[in-house]
Amino acid sequence: MTHDNLKAIAALVPQGSRVLDLGCGDGALLAHLQQHKGCTGYGVELDDTNVHACVKRGVNVLQLNLDLGLSVFADQSFDVVLQIDTLQHLRNAETMLRETARVGKTGIVAFPNFGHWPNRLSILQGRMPVTKRLPYQWYDTPNIRVGTFKDFEVLAEKNGLQVTEAFGLQDGQRVDTWPNLMAGTAVFKFQHS
Repeated sequence: MTHDNLKAIAALVPQGSRVLDLGCGDGALLAHLQQHKGCTGYGVELDDTNVHACVKRGVNVLQLNLDLGLSVFADQSFDVVLQIDTLQHLRNAETMLRETARVGKTGIVAFPNFGHWPNRLSILQGRMPVTKRLPYQWYDTPNIRVGTFKDFEVLAEKNGLQVTEAFGLQDGQRVDTWPNLMAGTAVFKFQHS
């Protein structure tokens, strides 16, 4: 995640929140939230290298497989649950989205927007997209799901989630006009209705 994208997502998290960061990677976002917004909480990560990076940053991290769910956390035990570049890697994406809404008062997700115009152009040319945001060939991608800004809106409604803020990010800039077409990253803030 670029520094500008990190700042744009961090701006959605209220000062002093208790945060759970699912698929926290190296802990950069949670460390930023701790240092600049007085947040507390935990990261959840499976990869050993990333767990060690979190520890070095001073981020509390739990090594858990998200595909097994969040049963270790009580209902509404966090103010904010983050899924930044995580949803597209999960086998049980819809279940994890509902779990995010159960465990947190607010959920924030960000994922590569497959509806972005360069991706559409690649498909029209008969090829799967390879871009800065989707840098892998179709045969070696860690993404097991692809979705668009509009797809998430439908999924949120289907699962009784109220989207309170939605926008795209492109080159570190917020995109509010036609984000499904103009943004490489889709960002949603939501809560259970």
